[in-house]
Amino acid sequence: MDAIARLMQPRSVAVIGASADPRKTTGRPITYLMKHGYAGQVYPVNPKADKIGELPCYASIAELPEAPDVAIVLLGAARAHEAVRELAERGTAAAIVLASGFGETGEEGASRQAALMQATGGMRILGPNTIGLVNLTDRIILSASAALEMNGLEAGSVGLVSQSGGILGSILSRGVARGIGFSKLISTSNEVDLELSDFVEYLAKDPATYVITLYVETIRHPERFRRAVEVARAAGKPVIAYKVGRSEAGARAAVSHTGAMAGSDRMYDAFFKQIGVIRAEQFNDLLDICSALTTHRVLKGQRIAVLTSTGGAGTLIADSLGVAGFETPPPDPVTAQTLRDLQKGDEAALDRNPIDVTLAGLDPVLLRGIIRAVLASPLYEALVVVVGSSSLAMPDLVADAIRDCLGDSDKPILAYVSPHAPNVVQVLEGRGIPAFLNPDACAIAFNAMGRISKALPTFTPLLKAPDCTAFVEREGALNEFEASTLFGQYGIDCAQTEVVHSAQEAVRAAQKLTGPVVLKVLSSEIVHKSEVGGVRLGLTAESLPKAFDQMVTDVRTHTGIHADSFIIQPMLRAPVELIVGMHRDPLGTALMVGMGGVTAELMNDSVLSLMPPGKVISREQALDLLQQLKSWPLLDGYRSKPKLDVNAAIDAIIGFSTLLASLGDRLLEAEMNPLLVMEAGQSAIAADAVVILAPKEI
Repeated sequence: MDAIARLMQPRSVAVIGASADPRKTTGRPITYLMKHGYAGQVYPVNPKADKIGELPCYASIAELPEAPDVAIVLLGAARAHEAVRELAERGTAAAIVLASGFGETGEEGASRQAALMQATGGMRILGPNTIGLVNLTDRIILSASAALEMNGLEAGSVGLVSQSGGILGSILSRGVARGIGFSKLISTSNEVDLELSDFVEYLAKDPATYVITLYVETIRHPERFRRAVEVARAAGKPVIAYKVGRSEAGARAAVSHTGAMAGSDRMYDAFFKQIGVIRAEQFNDLLDICSALTTHRVLKGQRIAVLTSTGGAGTLIADSLGVAGFETPPPDPVTAQTLRDLQKGDEAALDRNPIDVTLAGLDPVLLRGIIRAVLASPLYEALVVVVGSSSLAMPDLVADAIRDCLGDSDKPILAYVSPHAPNVVQVLEGRGIPAFLNPDACAIAFNAMGRISKALPTFTPLLKAPDCTAFVEREGALNEFEASTLFGQYGIDCAQTEVVHSAQEAVRAAQKLTGPVVLKVLSSEIVHKSEVGGVRLGLTAESLPKAFDQMVTDVRTHTGIHADSFIIQPMLRAPVELIVGMHRDPLGTALMVGMGGVTAELMNDSVLSLMPPGKVISREQALDLLQQLKSWPLLDGYRSKPKLDVNAAIDAIIGFSTLLASLGDRLLEAEMNPLLVMEAGQSAIAADAVVILAPKEI
């Protein structure tokens, strides 16, 4: 049995610094071990007590009768490392360190955290600054969370890993109130040793866990996390994450709590999407999605039937589903006739969706028949049953009717409880029926049930890169002509460019071209040229000399640089301008595609795809990125306008991703903005190019 398995299923537990007062944090671990039925040996350690309850108390770690599998260290930050060192010397497999005052508090705390890790001698550490862990499958409570005062902690199939101790108790208590059972709950917090990825992989192999739920403040080791999620996916276990720190203020708070760097929220979106983690957008979504996925049912389409005995609640559900992109079509003729045959009278509205089942509300036989008829319909891929106010008096009636139909179909079945009745939700959950008090939760649950079967984005290996030795020997920013030349080697069409050094040369270059031209300053020291007066559009041979002199003056005024090199390009116009660039942060490197031009930041219409090292984006993925843009209709022939050269844009995106894959960490920044997308068959042309290279490692 490895150290993590011994941590999760210890045969013996020592509690260092245990108190006999159950009202104190230091008194809770032993109280909860006893209360919830731990069957192993418990060794309290406290030199000031002879006994704690019925348990003999030991004066020191050295006096313990054996090396415990696990120790809960309740000492303060200044002394915790001493206990850890003694436990490691005794041969303890793992220690849980509850104290705060480590890496999350600054430089002095970071020194304590380093000392703590040094003291382990190879022993595994959970924490510090953790609330511990709860193994409900085996009734092993190694935590001081006051949420464990609750009774009726039933084991289930949801495993939780939280980087916040307080959130562990919050989710546990909310789950119990809803009737959702947990297998294991682990608080990792500062993650001096054991971290998120370790427990994702453990839960992936845990036969008692089916759904893995994460409360994430930061992911310290993205590649380890990726591999752990791959293990979970291979085991058929969905992973759900709620990532805190979506706002700037939240990100600062998350970093200060864990003492670790955090990636941008958009990068987490891209990262989770790439590896198949389902992201919960709101905190309440976490349990809603868990409830739905524990049924092991997969949504195979978008058409949903809504059964309701209350018109307003049915409309709420249908509206929420519609906003989320689901369809609620009326019953097919065969199903409608079956429903009419079942429910006589004029009260029901059976030719529309929501399907009014007014008379079935108090007749379980009739309700079962209607549910079975709808599930049998080939038109519908899922069902929502609206549970009305009549359930307040008889919650078992509708819950039993739905439960009896679960075996008739593998289609997802959800319940929306219209009155605010948490007890009815609990009854339904107890019958294996995901139930919600928020109408929007049904759409959120269906989205998750549809995602678990979807294939992950596929990337192609970088087989061969162009020979760019002349460029990769460089460091720092390339000028635009050099950057465009580099892009061209990756198959990216760039604007025709001629380098000039005087107004006279600029005029001669312009005379070779048809129509207006663009004049730009050319300098590796100036990346964003338009901001310093380094770009002039729509010039002619006649207007160039004056514009040239003015540009020299403007650039010197803004930057102090006396520019002596410039470029002339044809003045190209296109229906759509895109931006294709890269973004790098602690999670990795992402390819960015968005609406470009000088208003790129203002429009804020862009998407990211995290790129695995050495991999190139596929045509299908590149098209998917374009289709995710709000401005996609402009590329696809909006309001009868001509369709644009999407294939050429895809070629440029693939060429850019090949550049990212081949240069890897040498590439600090790269961008083409704008990428001019012409009408179909007329190409996509990079009209500007930025490349910044890191120093080459010796």
